[in-house]
Amino acid sequence: MASMSANLVLFMFMVSSLVSITLSGSVIEDLKNLNPPPDFNSTIITNCHRSPSLRYCSSSPMDLDEIFKSTIVGSHLCKESKNPNCVESFPKVDLRSRPMIAPLYLSFSFFWKYCPLDVLSIDLSNNSLKGSFPNDVLQCTQIQALDLSLNELSGEFPIESFSPLTNLTVLNLSYNHFSERKVSETEFFKRFNSSSFLHSGLLPDHEMFGIKLMFLLVGFPIFVVLAVGCLGWVCLNRPDFLPRMLQRQHKFTPSMLKAATNGFSKKNLAGKGEAVNIYRGTLRDGTEVRIEIYSDDISRESHRKFVEECKVLVQLRHKNIVQVLGWCNNRRFRAVVTEWTDGQNVEMLLLRSNPSWKHRLRLMMGVVKGLCYLQETWPEVDYDLRASSVLLSSNLEPLISRFTIGDHNRSTKKIYKLGVFLLEIIANKKLQEDFEEETGLIEYIRMHYPGNLQKAMDEKMKLTENAFDQAKQVIGLGLMCTDQTSNRQLSLRQVFDVLSKAYESVTVLVSTNQKSVSEKPLNLYFHFTKLIFVLLLRCILLKINVYPEMVPSVVDNAP
Repeated sequence: MASMSANLVLFMFMVSSLVSITLSGSVIEDLKNLNPPPDFNSTIITNCHRSPSLRYCSSSPMDLDEIFKSTIVGSHLCKESKNPNCVESFPKVDLRSRPMIAPLYLSFSFFWKYCPLDVLSIDLSNNSLKGSFPNDVLQCTQIQALDLSLNELSGEFPIESFSPLTNLTVLNLSYNHFSERKVSETEFFKRFNSSSFLHSGLLPDHEMFGIKLMFLLVGFPIFVVLAVGCLGWVCLNRPDFLPRMLQRQHKFTPSMLKAATNGFSKKNLAGKGEAVNIYRGTLRDGTEVRIEIYSDDISRESHRKFVEECKVLVQLRHKNIVQVLGWCNNRRFRAVVTEWTDGQNVEMLLLRSNPSWKHRLRLMMGVVKGLCYLQETWPEVDYDLRASSVLLSSNLEPLISRFTIGDHNRSTKKIYKLGVFLLEIIANKKLQEDFEEETGLIEYIRMHYPGNLQKAMDEKMKLTENAFDQAKQVIGLGLMCTDQTSNRQLSLRQVFDVLSKAYESVTVLVSTNQKSVSEKPLNLYFHFTKLIFVLLLRCILLKINVYPEMVPSVVDNAP
């Protein structure tokens, strides 16, 4: 094949050189005026010996005049087709949109008879060609692409004549007027789709074409509607599957909460109340959350108020306030999603363990810090402050967890709640159980204040004299906060100052005790060393008294 191409190139080069010497204005004039060179016959014979597959080699008898004319036409046509280097190769015949010359080159049957083997593409589209199919072009059996679209060809289509074109992969016969015929009856044309025969008169497979057309006209719109519907469902029910920039911030859907709690399973149920269920859940990004679900039936106005409150609560940022991550407002239920804590609250801590006085002070200080933040930054936020509603973080920091949006002028009620919380931290738990309402507990402690407070205090607390005085002072603070008859009202800052001074006093006292304890081993070491030294000295003196006769000899023998 390589030698064949080389011979063809050599042959074309020879002819092109000849033509270029006497090239006139048109291919017709060249065909009339040029004659084969004297050694043309020997060149043809030599080429056929080297490459017998050349098209003119199989012709009998060999018409040298026709072969020479085909080379002249090929030289012109190669240049008309704008091939980059016609001396070396002739890869395409490109006469698209050339109605003045395309019919002329089609009429040169001797060229197509000896079609160069390196022609791989023939494009005769948009030339208004009329008449029957140009069968001569099919003599270029090596071509890979044929385009006869946008013409006016008519008559029978030569299906059988295409079978030698085994390399043909691109075919376009659209917009012609061939007689109706199912080209799909031939195995050869199954490699092409219906776009190759649009408005050509050739029906590749009317049934299959109808199915495809039906899919395009009906199926595709249905597919688009379904895709949009699925995307809409995801946006409404599972926005957590969307990119973060498209997600609705802080707003959860029932489907998201259901997925986070494994379908609201009992395994995830962390607590249950009269109208609220508390679940432990895991969001899609791995965040562990506490989900409070309220199933009570409320009005539309209450639903609106709930959403407005949640929009405020998600903005709260303080280490002693539980972080509200979002909410869910649905006809079936309402839900508040917060960060997950270990599930323990201050009430459980006081019941199950015996926190030290220092730890209790730290709990009270943390709560007051959170209240100061709310008072200064969000005065409209009210809260339910009880030992049972103050949660504990992983490092046992108190977290205020229950809020409402109320009147920011009700500071007296807020101070009252703080006073009750301070008393709950110190009071005997049995007393709290005995009194159903907080007023009973307050009056009982007030009755024993200040002389007999030990009856009201948590008996598990082991207080030093200094700690007892501090606890007494804190109880006094709690009673002042809950005294609604007094005109004098404490501020949160005043309460915090008293608690912080007590905490600092406990810290200094503990560090002093630790220092004194750490010094004891050192003092013991010195006392022990001193005792050993005294014992050794006594032994030496005793030895001299018991054996006096040995002393002079030792002295005499001394150097």
